[in-house]
Amino acid sequence: MADFTDDDDALLAELGVEVEPKRIATRTPQQQRIIAGFEEIQRFVEEHGRAPRHGDERDIFERLYAVRLDRIGQLPECHDLVEPLDHQGLLSGHAVASKDDTDDLDDDALLAELGVDDELSDITELRHVRPSLEKRAAEEIANRERCEDFASFKPLFEQVQRDLDQGIRTARRFERKSEIEPGRFFILGGQKAYVAEKGTVEINANGNSDARLRVIFDNGTESNLLMRSLQKALTSDDAGRRIDEPIAGPLFADQPQDGDAASGTIYVLRSKSDHPMVATHRELVHKIGVTSNDVKQRIAGARMQPTFLLADVEVVATYELFNINRSKLEKLLHRIFEPARFDVEILDRFGRPVVPREWFMVPLFVIDEVVDRIRDGSIVDYIYEPKNAQLALRSPKG
Repeated sequence: MADFTDDDDALLAELGVEVEPKRIATRTPQQQRIIAGFEEIQRFVEEHGRAPRHGDERDIFERLYAVRLDRIGQLPECHDLVEPLDHQGLLSGHAVASKDDTDDLDDDALLAELGVDDELSDITELRHVRPSLEKRAAEEIANRERCEDFASFKPLFEQVQRDLDQGIRTARRFERKSEIEPGRFFILGGQKAYVAEKGTVEINANGNSDARLRVIFDNGTESNLLMRSLQKALTSDDAGRRIDEPIAGPLFADQPQDGDAASGTIYVLRSKSDHPMVATHRELVHKIGVTSNDVKQRIAGARMQPTFLLADVEVVATYELFNINRSKLEKLLHRIFEPARFDVEILDRFGRPVVPREWFMVPLFVIDEVVDRIRDGSIVDYIYEPKNAQLALRSPKG
């Protein structure tokens, strides 16, 4: 019987004639090991944003990856095997040698090239030992303690679960580019995690930005871990997820119509902090934000969160929203009141300075007027003048 082409197979399939599936070539164990080794190098590049480098000052695993990449790039069989997988261009610049021998790609042989003693190879072999960064991340995640003020955070977890059940929020695969900021929720190890605090951002030894976090888990525990450790854990966890902010509609409907759904609330808060600058201007200093949750739930545990000045707050005004993009509205409000931003530095629970960004020195009546002008669309004609504590018409050139 003559062999069928791909077009013949398609025609036969339309006629309902079963076609014997083509056999797919299987890879040898050695080829599978080479591909697995190359994928480890690719994961390193995704994490660090660069190819592994040689050098005695480098981590032993990075040095091993660097040697392995050189050998894969040089040996024709290895080069040709992984080239279709090289979406990062790691093989460019490697001259392919004439030697066709992949036995030297054994991890023990590569470690020997690095001068690592034989008796150490069994504990450094990557087939059995996770990279040090992954181990450190797992240790930080596992090192939890009881959250003494969990009652303040429990309502937040309950609301998030209701949002997930109702489709207001969704849980998506965590990506390394995802932001980790206070107020964000994640799923790690089957538990919801809430980032309650974030310390000062610093540059670590690898040149990446990092910060110490206070993370609350829905089982009543908490962990003070590095942001990079949380990222690593979420990336390594097949079930790791980030929980999206609530779904918002287009901006802006003033009053609800039939079929409209409430999108959230603008809230205006006043701090009860005894900080001298806050106490002196208490009647003028307001936090302005937008939330999809009940405002009381949003401010739960305020005294434990730097964004609330580590103090209790009182709600002085709220404005209900309908069919609105909450994120865009909050940015608009903050942009309007930017000239009156209240810059006050406080120390977080780690003793590090923090400058919350959502507090403004503005009278409540001006906030009322701004909301009204956003609703009718006339806000585009106005700017806020802190000196006079009032809205003013933009100049023709503005």
